[in-house]
Amino acid sequence: MTEQRNGHFSIVAATKRNGITLTVISALLLCVSLLIFITARHWFGPGLVLFTLGAVGLVLGYAKVSQPPESLKGDAGGLVFFHRRGQYRLDWENIQRIDVPRVSQGLDSLDLPFIGIKVKKINPVLDSISPRLATGLLSEQRPLLMTAAAQDDTLESLETQLGAEFTPLLTHGERYRGVLAMFGHRCLLLDKRLGYHLYIPADALDDEPVVVARRLREFKALQLSLSNQP
Repeated sequence: MTEQRNGHFSIVAATKRNGITLTVISALLLCVSLLIFITARHWFGPGLVLFTLGAVGLVLGYAKVSQPPESLKGDAGGLVFFHRRGQYRLDWENIQRIDVPRVSQGLDSLDLPFIGIKVKKINPVLDSISPRLATGLLSEQRPLLMTAAAQDDTLESLETQLGAEFTPLLTHGERYRGVLAMFGHRCLLLDKRLGYHLYIPADALDDEPVVVARRLREFKALQLSLSNQP
């Protein structure tokens, strides 16, 4: 659900819904299955089914509950993306474009399940993101990187660019090392290949990416117009 009030908005991921309910029901199934194993061993088959369902449901429920209360939050100053590993903030002035990234598939184009954000400078992102979150996003973006690689026939150049991720990053007069440099290199590579530096996955949204992207553009335009008023 998207909530907007007093110049603020927040988005709760659809995947977080019913997390507590799923966790409680799964825990009850586990308890019932253990009770069957102890007191009614001739019902071992049904007990095993309940145990399996409870275990799987408990893992899924925990994954839902462990997500942050909000995945996106916006105010007059900018946009904040929340992840279970941390968060980063983008000022509206630094956001150049918000849209759904697309790739070529034969004669057609295919929308990727992300919202892409192109920034004017990557430095503020690297200054606000934690190494823990940067490491997590580097891992989660591997399929996206493979998609980007499939759009270019020159795989050797991609390998060269990937190798550069392990070198320090110098951008706009600032030098970054370690995992922040790796994340910065990755953002620049994805921007070169797909047109956006940052990617918010569809499972962090409450609606289709194209719908949420439009809302973000409208909210950004509103906040920038308000900030420019005398």
